[in-house]
Amino acid sequence: MQAHLHQHIPQAAIQQLESLLDHDHVSVQVKRERKTRHGDYRRLPNGWHQITINANLNPYRFLITLVHEVAHLEAYLKFGRAIKPHGKEWKRTFQRLMLPFLNPQVFPQDLLPLLARHFKNPKASSDTDVQLAWALKQFDAPNDKTFVFEVPLGQTFKLYNGRIFKKGEKRVKRYECVEVASGKLYLFNPNAEVELVN
Repeated sequence: MQAHLHQHIPQAAIQQLESLLDHDHVSVQVKRERKTRHGDYRRLPNGWHQITINANLNPYRFLITLVHEVAHLEAYLKFGRAIKPHGKEWKRTFQRLMLPFLNPQVFPQDLLPLLARHFKNPKASSDTDVQLAWALKQFDAPNDKTFVFEVPLGQTFKLYNGRIFKKGEKRVKRYECVEVASGKLYLFNPNAEVELVN
């Protein structure tokens, strides 16, 4: 495993992760923060496989994201390109690859029940699991970001791109928010990270 990954993951996960990354023609790169994703997997035209992970993730989110992307690689190698990106083949692969990490040597005890529940049916992003995303956020470095579900009703907030919204009522899973400049209504995932506007 590339040594530059050691500083980003829990130390107890290194040996297991090394065996996961024991593939030919795989490159793992740590990138600056991207607002729309934590990581990604791509098969390159030259036959190599590239995994990228955001550098700003805490060790637990980094590990989950890295295993998520390795699951894309392994599902591709086993089932080919005709499968859905987050379909049943990927889900089963992700579950199998994560299982050895779900122990108190790797993750804090209070995260384990949330992870066990999440991995019964993993989603395309752990951010869509409100409880797990909130629990993982507790291990982030301090920042000025707030989850949408924490924003008071009627409060304005700003996205990374500068657009300003006013928070409205919750529908079944998402919050109705009105863009201040256009008056258009948008639905926000409760775990979207935003910045409050005073």
